[in-house]
Amino acid sequence: MRSVAARPPGRVERSGEGQRLKILLWHVHGSWTTAFVHGDHEYVVPVTADRGPDGVGRARTWDWPSSVREVAPDRLRDENVDLVVLQRPHEADLVMSWTGRQPGQDLAAVYCEHNTPGGDVPFTRHPLAGQSDIPVVHVTSFNSLFWDCGSAATTVIEHGIIDPGHLYTGEIARAAVCINDPVRRGRAVGTDLLAPLSGAVPIDVFGMRVDGLQGALGLDPGRLRTYDDVAQHEMHAALARRRVYVHTSRWTSLGLSLLEAMHLGMPVVALATTEAPMAVPDGAGVVSTRIDDLVHAVSMYVAEPERAHLAGTVARTHALSRYGLQRFLGDWDRLLGESVQAR
Repeated sequence: MRSVAARPPGRVERSGEGQRLKILLWHVHGSWTTAFVHGDHEYVVPVTADRGPDGVGRARTWDWPSSVREVAPDRLRDENVDLVVLQRPHEADLVMSWTGRQPGQDLAAVYCEHNTPGGDVPFTRHPLAGQSDIPVVHVTSFNSLFWDCGSAATTVIEHGIIDPGHLYTGEIARAAVCINDPVRRGRAVGTDLLAPLSGAVPIDVFGMRVDGLQGALGLDPGRLRTYDDVAQHEMHAALARRRVYVHTSRWTSLGLSLLEAMHLGMPVVALATTEAPMAVPDGAGVVSTRIDDLVHAVSMYVAEPERAHLAGTVARTHALSRYGLQRFLGDWDRLLGESVQAR
């Protein structure tokens, strides 16, 4: 596999500064896109009348800068964008249909792979494995390791977070969890683990389409409460009041909510799966594949507020160093500049 060299985590270098680009991308993953559009470029996001998956437009529950513009598909030919950031396989066809330009040929392009592979893991072939015109950018080293990208150029640009501040108080003796679509996604995001965990400490679940969770698990509000589609800044404030953050995903790319909780100064308890063991350092919480360990850890942090505060401080220090916004934007600036120059 031919690779593009990745720089060490934590290194800050804005090598693309001064080269302002017009970038086309879709609003697919809200937290990731929020960090990405805080760079020094102009960003064009497709918007359709129904604001469906291919035309969501600007974010409604995140704070985006004015450099992000909504453009209808039939007006994209007039935009003369410099580069497109693809995030889903079918987007290349949309670019060709909407702009008349072929990504990787007459339009510079990169493909950001947010997800862990599905299907026949670890033999899953990436949709862009059979080409060499568009580099694949993985958001974690775990993803890069598990996807078969064939001859495609690959690199890793780890997540970056807009620092919400050290807001942690832990005044509410409950655990916090962030999951989108927990009923539909089930075991992949650890929905089944919420029942045993809530037997140890009460849990508050934040995310999209979480309202049916209590009924699906047969739990009363004393053990589990849900907060549906809360605006990002409000969710950060609410998370920071809970005593401990729990990351339950079995098979998903590194959850940005985990990194946001660490930035807030929260102690974290996480399944030792995918990239989580690399993201949570010693002293910041407990990472394990044993359910008994997780249950014990959440009980311990809820019962010992001082210990929770100390772990949260370690978590925040590490998150600021490894997953800071400037490092993230610097890595992307470098790759975007190289891609435009090559094309």
